[in-house]
Amino acid sequence: QVQLVESGGGLVQAGGSLRLSCASAGGTFDNRAVGWFRQAPGKEREFVAAISLSGFRTYYADSVKGRFTISSDNAKSTVYMQMNSLKPEDTAVYYCAAGTYNVYQSSAYSYWGQGSQVTVSS
Repeated sequence: QVQLVESGGGLVQAGGSLRLSCASAGGTFDNRAVGWFRQAPGKEREFVAAISLSGFRTYYADSVKGRFTISSDNAKSTVYMQMNSLKPEDTAVYYCAAGTYNVYQSSAYSYWGQGSQVTVSS
């Protein structure tokens, strides 16, 4: 069973940076892909970024391209998302998810973290 534990959220001013971490408590992500999604109040959950754990191919939403970077440390069973040049519209609860090759579709993921709040003040 894959259990995902997120950390690294918080409050930051616009233009600042945060790094989110997603660790697999069970020691594995099942070797498919790990994705990050976010959900702002009153909005649907949306895809942010993903990484393939076999080929390390990365995927990004247009809204974060050039500002966010997803990476993986397989030895530590941890996926990171470095978020730079943060904007108030990035404010949301961020979730990591694992267990699919269909990286853009939230319903395709089998495992989810508990969520981490990111708040960007203007």
